[in-house]
Amino acid sequence: MPSAQPGTTTSAAEVQGVSPRGLWLLVADREYFLPTTEFPWFAAAAVRDVYNVELHHGHILHWPALDIDLDVQSLVAPEEWPLVWR
Repeated sequence: MPSAQPGTTTSAAEVQGVSPRGLWLLVADREYFLPTTEFPWFAAAAVRDVYNVELHHGHILHWPALDIDLDVQSLVAPEEWPLVWR
């Protein structure tokens, strides 16, 4: 028996603003600020690539053009993610 077709997917993640100091990211109903001092790979990225974010599996943020993946939990509790946090 073939599987049913999946429904349409809407992204629950959206970059709401970009500045030289960082970016504002909305995931579900919570907003995060990602400063470029802690997330330097966004500082030199093209704005169109920063805005192109996808949410996978409900907790993995993925920027396809930048080859960046972040777990949402690393934004919620950065102290538990020392390789991102420090």
